Amino acid sequence: MALDPDDSRPPYQQVGSSLRASILTKKPGFETGDKLPSGPELAKHFGVARGTVDKALDLLRTEGLIVTRQGSGSFVRERTSRPVGLRPHLEAAFEQQQVTLDFACFSSETLHNALQEPLDKVRSGRLAPESITVRLLLPDTTAPMAVPVLVDGLQDEAALRQRARNIALTNAGGIAHSVEMLAELGLVQKASVQVKVHRASSLFKLYILNRQEAFFGFYPLRERTVAIDDTDHTFYDVTGKDTTLFHHAAGPDDASLGSQYVQQAQMWFDSVWSTIAYERQS
Repeated sequence: MALDPDDSRPPYQQVGSSLRASILTKKPGFETGDKLPSGPELAKHFGVARGTVDKALDLLRTEGLIVTRQGSGSFVRERTSRPVGLRPHLEAAFEQQQVTLDFACFSSETLHNALQEPLDKVRSGRLAPESITVRLLLPDTTAPMAVPVLVDGLQDEAALRQRARNIALTNAGGIAHSVEMLAELGLVQKASVQVKVHRASSLFKLYILNRQEAFFGFYPLRERTVAIDDTDHTFYDVTGKDTTLFHHAAGPDDASLGSQYVQQAQMWFDSVWSTIAYERQS
């Protein structure tokens, strides 16, 4: 398997990305506990130097996807609940023909940023899903919320909610434009982004990829001061970029812990989406 000459990433990153996708999608030979091919075998397979393979394996070890046992080789690590980064899993999700992304969050700002790389690869032809379906579940900022609130007396402030609304609208709109444009350009057969809001405050974020992987994290609360209309507001706010995500992947059967977590997460999302959530009004 030759590397893509049009891919601007260093060869070790390309090798790591390919192996990562095989592990995350559980291709034969890359399931939990499986031993990876040897370094020389991988070097021959990808047409690269052994040192390139070693650097790629270092990446996967850092991400917790593999474990190396002295004298035995590298093995696919059991994936349970542990801190992870979202970006490589998003890219692997786009390797599938039918991509579904369900997100319950505060503003979708993190998702907007994380989606840019896989969407760029669809635009360049390096990824070619047939359809992309995104559902965003966000809080209704038109009514008082648990956060953001003023530090002084935990009082509601409409200007803070409007600020949060503007951030959410900007990022949700950016996601919709980027995804739906792929269908307009004929790069995917179908692409849709739907946004709904609900009256609960979002104190955690949940991502579900292709109904097979779930990522969950609690929003830390931080005191911040920002100027709105030339007036300083000191308030408590959620900080998505500081959220630690924990990963759960569906296992080989419905009885596995990962499968149960993903199923329950999907059931929660679907129940909120179909009962108390409603279409966002711009």
